[in-house]
Amino acid sequence: MKFFQKEVKLQAFARGFHLITTEVVSKIPEIKEINIGQLQVFIKHTSASLTINENADPTVRQDFESHMNVMVPENAPYYIHTYEGSDDMPAHIKASLMGASVQIPITNGKLNLGTWQGIYLCEHRNYGGSRKLVITAYGN
Repeated sequence: MKFFQKEVKLQAFARGFHLITTEVVSKIPEIKEINIGQLQVFIKHTSASLTINENADPTVRQDFESHMNVMVPENAPYYIHTYEGSDDMPAHIKASLMGASVQIPITNGKLNLGTWQGIYLCEHRNYGGSRKLVITAYGN
């Protein structure tokens, strides 16, 4: 069994949902050494998240942002954690709903994603800044 792990820093992204599949794969070329295994991508933040979804039509990412803002609005009168800005508490809730990690099979040295699937960085803050990922690949 082979194990590879890297911590990488992504550029700052605007609020919204962003495809990062190509960037993730470029950071861990060692996946080419794995015939059968897994890639885990973990984000080290509480106001951004990761998910896997549509990689072709950018309107899907726009609709995700719109829906999450309806589902988890800013300035809800019951929020107590408000001292970091009106987008902060909703960002924490959105991050918990979406999740902090994704796991993808590796087959014959490549990610075994579906044709229309990609890894999203879900930036829930207006000015979240750069984000750190821990990328772990393992297998035979």
